[in-house]
Amino acid sequence: MFQLFGSLKPYLKPSSCTIDNNVFRLHYRATVLILVGCSLMVTARQYFGDPIDCISKDDIPSNLLDTYCWIHTTFSIENAWKKRVGDEVPYPGVDKTTPNEKRVYHAYYQWVCFVLFFQAILFYVPRYLWKATEGGRMKNLILGLNNPILDETSKNTNRALLVEYLYKNLNHHNTLFIMYSVMEVLNLLNVILQMIIMDRFLGGEFTNYGWDVINFTEWDWSVRYDPMIKVFPRLTKCTFHRYGSSGDVQKHDAMCILPINIINEKIYIFLWFWFYFMAIVSVIAVIYRAITIVVPRVRFLATHSRCRVANRDALSHVISQASIGDWFLLDLLSKNLDSLNFKDLVKDFYSRLEGKGADSL
Repeated sequence: MFQLFGSLKPYLKPSSCTIDNNVFRLHYRATVLILVGCSLMVTARQYFGDPIDCISKDDIPSNLLDTYCWIHTTFSIENAWKKRVGDEVPYPGVDKTTPNEKRVYHAYYQWVCFVLFFQAILFYVPRYLWKATEGGRMKNLILGLNNPILDETSKNTNRALLVEYLYKNLNHHNTLFIMYSVMEVLNLLNVILQMIIMDRFLGGEFTNYGWDVINFTEWDWSVRYDPMIKVFPRLTKCTFHRYGSSGDVQKHDAMCILPINIINEKIYIFLWFWFYFMAIVSVIAVIYRAITIVVPRVRFLATHSRCRVANRDALSHVISQASIGDWFLLDLLSKNLDSLNFKDLVKDFYSRLEGKGADSL
C-alpha cells in the first residue's frame, strides 16, 4: 500500500508561500489527492483481486468469458431487486430471463479509474488558472520577511522595498482580486458540475446515494436490501452468444462476480459525503467573498485576526485608503510574513500614506 500511494507523497508537503485560503486548498490539494488515490486503488488488482469473475456451466473458457463480460458489460433484472434472496432469486437483481424483463446494464466499472482521474484534473484547473494569473508575485514580495530570524539591516531594507512597491502600485491590484474571486466561484460551480456528472455516470443514483445508505439501517427487515448493492452490484448476469456445431446461434447465460464493486461502493459513499461537504464550504467561501466586497469593515477584521500585534488604527487607516485589490494583497502578506515583520510593515506603510496625504494638502 505504501508503494501504491507513495507517488502522492510530494503533494502532501506544505507550500512555502500561501496565495489562497483553506477552502481553495481543499479543492486543489485534498480533493485532488483523494480522487487520484481512489483511481489508483481501483486499478490495484494485487490488493483487491480480479475486477470480474464469471461462472458458467457451459464449455466456454473462463478467461474468455471474463474478458467478454468485462468489455460488453453485465446487467441486472430490475424487478428482481426486492425479491427474497434464497427463495425467489439467488441474489438481488439476478433472476431468470423473461420476455418483458427490464434490464439495467452496468458499464461504469470499466471507466471508474478514468473518470476519477478526470475529476481530479477538473479540480486542479482553478488552481492552475490562479497560479498563472498570480505569476509568483507573492513569493517575490516576501523578500525573506517570513523568517522571524533576520538581521536588522536586511529586515529594514527589504521592508522598505516592500512598502515602496505597495505605495507605487496603489489601486493597481483589483484585477488580481477579481481573478481570485472568479476562481472561488469556479470552484463552487466545479463541485456542482461534478456531482451532476457522477449522478449521470451512475445512472441517476448518486444524488440520493448517501441518504439511502444512511436510512438503510432504519428500513423494515422484510423489505431491507443494501442500497449500495443496487448501485454497485456484486453479482450480475451476462449473456454470451456463439455459433454451435451446426451453425446455429447458441445463447449462454453466466453469472459474474464483481469484486471491484466492493471498493467502488466504499469510494463513492465517501465521495458523496465529501462532495456535499465541499459544496457547503464552497458556498460559504463565496458568501464570505461577497461580504468582503460589500462590507469594508470585514476586510479589516479578517486581516487583523491574522496579526493581532499590528496597530489597529494604522491597519484600519491603511485598509480604508487602499482599494479592495490592495487589501487582498495585504491580506495575503499577513498570511506569509512573520507577525512582527507584518506589524512593522503596516506601521511603515501607514507613515508612507500619511506623507502622501501631507504633500497633497
